[in-house]
Amino acid sequence: MISVLGTFSAGKSTFMNQYVGEQLQRTGNQAVDDKFTVICYGAGDTTTSLPGLALDSDPRFPFYQISRDIENVAAGEGRRVDSYLQLKTVQAESLRGKIFIDSPGFDADLQRNSTLLITDHIIDLSDLVLVFFDARHPEPGAMLDTLKHLVGNTVQRPDSTKFLYILNQIDNTAREDNPEEVVAAWQRALAQQGLTAGRFYRIYARDVALPVEDTQLRERLERKRDEDLDAIEARIRQVEVERAYRVVGVLEKTARQIRDVLVPRLADARRRWRRRTFWLSGSVFAVLVGLLLWWSWQGGHWQGFYLMPFARLELELQIAVAAIAAVFVLFLHGKLRQLAGHSVLRGLQHSDLPERDRTALQRAFTWNVKAWWSSLASAAPRGWGLFQRRKLENVLAEADDFVQSLNDQYASPSGREQP
Repeated sequence: MISVLGTFSAGKSTFMNQYVGEQLQRTGNQAVDDKFTVICYGAGDTTTSLPGLALDSDPRFPFYQISRDIENVAAGEGRRVDSYLQLKTVQAESLRGKIFIDSPGFDADLQRNSTLLITDHIIDLSDLVLVFFDARHPEPGAMLDTLKHLVGNTVQRPDSTKFLYILNQIDNTAREDNPEEVVAAWQRALAQQGLTAGRFYRIYARDVALPVEDTQLRERLERKRDEDLDAIEARIRQVEVERAYRVVGVLEKTARQIRDVLVPRLADARRRWRRRTFWLSGSVFAVLVGLLLWWSWQGGHWQGFYLMPFARLELELQIAVAAIAAVFVLFLHGKLRQLAGHSVLRGLQHSDLPERDRTALQRAFTWNVKAWWSSLASAAPRGWGLFQRRKLENVLAEADDFVQSLNDQYASPSGREQP
């Protein structure tokens, strides 16, 4: 699955039309389509357009039952799935075995929650993500929210290599601006979002390019365009191979992140929570005991042991009073546990982890401090023991074996023929 994301009028649809070899998507300088368009190989001789329901009800596509998720984030919008999605099919050899998703123009300031949900859903499932920016707008500083969502939230992902950042329509800058300065401005903007490595592609459409009078500049632009377009199309052709490596790579990186980063930090958070719970509980109950002793020593002289009135009660009343006291102590201790947990959780919200890992750590900590999980238990995270550690080590070992089996299909380091 290959997704095509980007800002309004960044040339996404023009790129798709050029790749497919047909005028499949509408193009224009303004936003011409506000739907996510799924494009795949068609069974018929003609191009077919189907409503979003075709995707929502078919488990073979990546949007199966997406209407339920849309409904959860935007009440009433789940019934309008046709307003968000559409399916187009065409008999083009370049589409065999692939599903493309052409997204509507992305503007983080104006997007509804449901559209952001679909965008994140697409990013998670895609094997290759083409992120387009419009070179005609060389002031990327005004698009910080868009850059944050399309770049800042992706550079720390374990599958960040599947993202290609493309500065499109670079030919439009040849008349009024220095193309190198435009590219440098975009590179600085992307670097501010953490994109300091990786390929940055510069392209424009071959069929609808603007004439450039400077021969040397035109030849330089065309040479760079053809080089980058060839590289992008090569990545698309290799997506099946890269998918297998990417999946096992993400699996291995995630396992190591759990073992080496998240579990130690969760254990440290639990230790801090236990210490704060003990200090809070000890302080509060010490104050209560002190008040009770003060009440028993009214007027500066001893008024009798404070449990003596309790001892004179009937047995049934003693049991009732003891039960009420126990419930009060448990209730107060539970509130103090929650207070200590909230203080630790606030600290986790400002950790230096990527957003996805930070969210996962917060959820895991919240689950670890449930009322039925005693603060007197071990500091080790709940559910993390010898059996789980062995399972994780097995995952890492099997990932290495799987990569080796993949390599055997394409390489022979020893130089011998594979059996």
